[in-house]
Amino acid sequence: MSLAFYAAHSTTSAPGDLAHHYAGLPRDPARLARITRDLLIHRLEGGIFGHTVAVDRLHHDAETRYIDDILRIVVARDEAPLTRRREPADRFVGVCRDFALLLCSFLRHMGVPARIRSGFADYFGDSGFHCDHVVTEYWDEERGWLLADAQLADPHLAGHWKIDFDPMDVPRDRFLVAGEAWRAIRTGAAAPESFGLHPPEEGPMFGEWFVAGNIRLDLAALNKVETLLWDLWGEEADNDVWGPDGGRPEMPDPTRALYDRAAEVTSGEVSFDAVRRLFTENDSLRTPKTVLSLAPFNGPRHVTLR
Repeated sequence: MSLAFYAAHSTTSAPGDLAHHYAGLPRDPARLARITRDLLIHRLEGGIFGHTVAVDRLHHDAETRYIDDILRIVVARDEAPLTRRREPADRFVGVCRDFALLLCSFLRHMGVPARIRSGFADYFGDSGFHCDHVVTEYWDEERGWLLADAQLADPHLAGHWKIDFDPMDVPRDRFLVAGEAWRAIRTGAAAPESFGLHPPEEGPMFGEWFVAGNIRLDLAALNKVETLLWDLWGEEADNDVWGPDGGRPEMPDPTRALYDRAAEVTSGEVSFDAVRRLFTENDSLRTPKTVLSLAPFNGPRHVTLR
């Protein structure tokens, strides 16, 4: 049952009335990852590509949450088939979540079970810091669930980051799903400040609350609710744990216990029944119809989901 669940589109991954643009796509996951890479550019990759990203696209593109809207932007800038590589100036300007979601959409369209996973990668630099990141997890008939990072599908990008592994089979000790990062912190195997959006010396977006938020996003994605990375709900939204001064309250013990449980069910060999049950039965973890979106460019606002 779980494979059929992940082979079907979610509200977020469905191409809708843009589905005809998927005609002619290959079935091979690696080729789909490269097509994804060639349609998108990360909002921080301008320098790598020798391209200056337009400010209006920074504000607009990365706040686009549904695949049909992403596709609408892509084809409006270049009507060519999706299999044709776009120049950086014609690409959708997104973040890691958008690469992961588009590849996930392509795979589901081909009937391949796929889901996005929220966690932390250690391969964007050599400081030992684990950077907030999202990848695609897809089902391989021979090997089971594999992690794919479509951002690395272009050899130019892989070379820039000195990647020494297959982007279609990211080692699980190089990308830790959020629950594994939490467990490493709780057992003392890793420091809380080694996980975040950027290292502590560059700002407040790191540590225990940040990792807990990624578990919440990962659990939602395992239930095919693929939100934006800055969408908040539950205790995080209620208590404003990301205040304007960067201050964070001490995490209450009951909250730690909740994330201990969430980390357990989202780590390792994920139990479909367990992630479904925890998500549907817990008001703090289940994504509500309206979320608080701390949009990095357009400012905080409440958004009602489709």
